[in-house]
Amino acid sequence: MRTLSSAVEHLVHIEGAVGSNPTVSTKLMNNKLKDFHHYKGQDLSRFEKVERRVIDLIQESKIDDSKREDSIVWEFMHASGCMQIGRLLAEKRNLDVDIASVICVLHDIYTIVNGTYKNHGPLGAQLAEKILLEIGEFTDDEIKIITDAVYHHSEKEIYSKEPYVELVKDVDVFDCSLYKNAEGFYKLHKPEAIYNEYASRIKKIREELGLSPDKVFR
Repeated sequence: MRTLSSAVEHLVHIEGAVGSNPTVSTKLMNNKLKDFHHYKGQDLSRFEKVERRVIDLIQESKIDDSKREDSIVWEFMHASGCMQIGRLLAEKRNLDVDIASVICVLHDIYTIVNGTYKNHGPLGAQLAEKILLEIGEFTDDEIKIITDAVYHHSEKEIYSKEPYVELVKDVDVFDCSLYKNAEGFYKLHKPEAIYNEYASRIKKIREELGLSPDKVFR
């Protein structure tokens, strides 16, 4: 039986051999690490497939900006920004990061496809379900969580007990708050009560993330 000291010496010998042999070291590293696909090819998770599908839909849109309520560039920036913020808040709130990311990238899917915000939450939930079913691999429970969040995400003045519904509401307003003149847009285009709810949510998120709650908009 090998003693503790001899076992340690054996490990040191192995580590020394690996360290002096680039080929062995590289092989061991390759066995542990998986290269990032950068969303190319087919080696994507089901969540990443949804994310790529949404970005593809933005890129492939035939609706000119003149016929959109927002530009196609905005749709790309907002979808991407919400994905990242959603991941951060999900981790902080102990929610599933992948589910949160998919919800956030899908929340404005109706607007992305049709260029209008009219009833885009409920109508977007239908499009989101269609995409999830086409991608496959999502359970009925997951589809319900995702589509419910898309359906209700515009109800910023309503505070539910559904964590993913509240997450996407928070993500939506917080991402927008990071752009210059967002405050002016909300004040010009939203009722005062709704604007106040947006500001209240943004303050709470900033505090949650360790940012100053005194500064609401950029």
